Amino acid sequence: MALSHDDIRAAAQRLDQAEKTRTQIRQLSLEYPGITLADAYAIQQAWVEMKVAQGRVIKGHKIGLTSKAMQSALNINEPDSGILLDDMFFADGGLVPSDRFIATRVEAELAFVMKHRLAGPDCTLFDVLNATDFVVPALEILDTRIERVDPQTKSTRKIFDTIADNAANAGIVLGGRPIRPLDTDLRWIGALCYRNGQLEETGLAAGVLNHPATAVAWLANEIAPNGLALDAGQVVLAGSFIRPIETRKGDTIQADYGPYGSVSCYFA
Repeated sequence: MALSHDDIRAAAQRLDQAEKTRTQIRQLSLEYPGITLADAYAIQQAWVEMKVAQGRVIKGHKIGLTSKAMQSALNINEPDSGILLDDMFFADGGLVPSDRFIATRVEAELAFVMKHRLAGPDCTLFDVLNATDFVVPALEILDTRIERVDPQTKSTRKIFDTIADNAANAGIVLGGRPIRPLDTDLRWIGALCYRNGQLEETGLAAGVLNHPATAVAWLANEIAPNGLALDAGQVVLAGSFIRPIETRKGDTIQADYGPYGSVSCYFA
């Protein structure tokens, strides 16, 4: 790790303040040119610890950057992850308070609700399916507390910035019809994603590492060295299979999952 404990704590405090004031901060990859992935996850952890100290409750995890296209764009070869907290969950068909966020985007995903504790190392797709209670259609709401493009250098965000920013996570909407994990081939679940009635994006869950359960297995193995696991009852967002849809106040987003129902929200 290149950053000191004080650097990590200061970066987490800046992110916390940015979220509360809805004012983006400069890219941490520019502030700390030597930042590593371990540093970025340490900043994320410090920020999550601050939120828990403020009364938030950890409810699960999210996985991002699961498509080859996104990984190539950021010059990485594996996904990233973040933490889901209790205040990030919004009701299907409900209101999302736009004024709480800075610059929202929405993605369509499958969420895994764990039935049993799932721990790595050596966790496989089959372990994930056995440990999952059900899978449910979901929308993930993304936000960025870090500038996407630096005004001076025109540099775009790096993977370090995204990870430190809790993998850009801001909210989650669960909806549609819960699916038992072995009742269908999850790879072939698709979604038609609309903004204000206009079709914006489509995709298949196979876009997530060829099978969304593979992403959950990756996460279980990734956090195992830190003594962590996916606990029963936790929700795990497996990763988006569409490009993010930009949203503004007044937008309605709906993802139609065909026989598995739909999930929607309105940005009030």
